[in-house]
Amino acid sequence: MKTLLVPLQNISMMPSTLDVVVGLAQRFGAYVEAFPLRFGIPRYLTAELATGIPVDSYQEKSEAELNDMRTFFEAFMLRHDIPRAAAGSSGACCGWLENAPEGEDFVGSYGRAFDLIVMARSDADAAGPHRRAIESALFESGRPVLLAPLNASRSIATNIMIHWNGSTEQARANAFAMPLLRSAERVSVLTVIGGQAVPGPSADRIVQQLRYNDIAAHVITVELENRDTGEAVLDAARAHGCDLLIKGAFTRTRLRQMIFGGATSYIMEHADLPVLMAH
Repeated sequence: MKTLLVPLQNISMMPSTLDVVVGLAQRFGAYVEAFPLRFGIPRYLTAELATGIPVDSYQEKSEAELNDMRTFFEAFMLRHDIPRAAAGSSGACCGWLENAPEGEDFVGSYGRAFDLIVMARSDADAAGPHRRAIESALFESGRPVLLAPLNASRSIATNIMIHWNGSTEQARANAFAMPLLRSAERVSVLTVIGGQAVPGPSADRIVQQLRYNDIAAHVITVELENRDTGEAVLDAARAHGCDLLIKGAFTRTRLRQMIFGGATSYIMEHADLPVLMAH
């Protein structure tokens, strides 16, 4: 994981997200690139513009906010001894993408050029553009996405839990997570009896695969009881002191998750530990 992309926003979870980024950059000697995630002029202002009401004040505020985000990002990196990238840079370094276009779709397309995309997790009360940006990263980049919660520790991935549900998406997430799994102190493979799953290899076979890759792992099994699958997964991760969850994203379609709910949506909105996802 030598290249990390960080879509930056002016939200409360950003310092915690950057803490996670710093920890990963220092561990892997990675290049970190950030850009301001912008969603365009809000609809109500678009309507005002159509009626001839000026939006200069909005645009000025937007430009000032972009400058503030860049200053915040670069100062945060320098404070943790991560300098700006230069020709011949080795070790952890950072850069800022100028003139990133507006819209959440850019995250998915530009993210294809990076090993990992790191974003603040979604929130049940903040659906909309931010959630769509996360989904763009998951569905369009072909890369793993690490979602950081509020108050995440800088040192993560020492005690990793894999939520094994038999799916292609989970197998892909496991493969992307190999650099982290190899450096972890503890790895567990969780199955939720009665939870959402698809036909596939058992958790024991995944443990066997990991052991052939020199990763010591063990199986954990929990009952669903009267919980959502995502809730059962987060309860298990919390009970075992995990600091990273590996989760395949949207084994059920997005539409089914919107209508009926699903483990991915629940975890995206409620996780209190970092989650590495892939679709």
